[in-house]
Amino acid sequence: MQLERANLLQIYYLMRLTRAVEDRTRTLFLQGRVVGGVYTAQGHEATSVGAAMTLRDGDIIVPQHRDLGMHLARGGSPRAVMCQWLARGNSPTLGRDGTLHIGDMHHGIVPSISMLGESLPVACGVALTMKMRKRDTLVMAPCGDGATNTGPFHEGLNFASVQKLPVVFIIENNGYAYSTPTHKQFAIENLSDRAKAYGMPGEHVDGNDVLKVLNAVERAVKHARSGRGPALVECKTFRVRGHSEADRADYVPAELREEWLRKDPIKRFEAYLEEKSILNDVARAEIEAKVKAVVDDAVSFAEQSPAPDGATVADYVYAPDGPISLIGEPGAKDPRYVNALDTRTGKPFNTVADDAESVTRYEAREVGKR
Repeated sequence: MQLERANLLQIYYLMRLTRAVEDRTRTLFLQGRVVGGVYTAQGHEATSVGAAMTLRDGDIIVPQHRDLGMHLARGGSPRAVMCQWLARGNSPTLGRDGTLHIGDMHHGIVPSISMLGESLPVACGVALTMKMRKRDTLVMAPCGDGATNTGPFHEGLNFASVQKLPVVFIIENNGYAYSTPTHKQFAIENLSDRAKAYGMPGEHVDGNDVLKVLNAVERAVKHARSGRGPALVECKTFRVRGHSEADRADYVPAELREEWLRKDPIKRFEAYLEEKSILNDVARAEIEAKVKAVVDDAVSFAEQSPAPDGATVADYVYAPDGPISLIGEPGAKDPRYVNALDTRTGKPFNTVADDAESVTRYEAREVGKR
């Protein structure tokens, strides 16, 4: 995949932004301002950002709880993310959830599902819908190593292969399914070998090298777009923090964690960019300042946003009589939703209905008409 200097610096910026948003979220959690579980993905930045950067407008992702990098690479808003973590009334879930279980159909982001692995059949359903409508749409479905041992993973791969769906499955193999290491989960060395059983190409790649991720996923994307069916890429990375911020991860040998910290994907990409004379002190300072400004803005915006309105607690629990509008349908504005900043344009963007053309690309329609 040939990338211009601006593209490479954008990838670096998104990797830095992903980590900075999560670092700030961790701080807010330690301050008691974020409650519940905080799940971060330090060490995953090359995998999540690199995989998503192979997509184009109109494509769809069905992310999991450690895929903030995919959200941001697709244009998701740090403001919306911070409103979500702080459970504000104008967050994507209107304060009903405080984790990254969010979506944004303006940018082709389907909300994640808490039960890991369950989102893969959903991704297949989205891909089948787009295929039936003769849309040139690719769906990306990431999951962790532990999720590959669940029934929905195998059902999803089998269905996608039989139906020749345009899906790219990404396995983020980070070494542990909560506290269970991979050598106690599998009798095979490479999870990508599971692709063979379903008649699809599969390969494994160094998930901490963003350029290798880009190239491997690009090959899978080209295969899936060609109409030949799905493909799978296993990205070998590591979760250097606990399953959540409440988990000290004492089960991880200290020497193993140190080994992977030396393979930090951001530092590795920095070294590459410096070697190629793409990143210098001036560019680095500009990116650092931009990252800090975006994160500060997101936190400030969330702190000034309203708390959830208790009187609306039953909203969206029961479907109303007659046709209802999907979130994202043109004209379906809800003033409670956050006025977000698109990471790709830097411009304000209402996550519900400011951009009718963008919404139309993702096939938002009235449910009652189908």
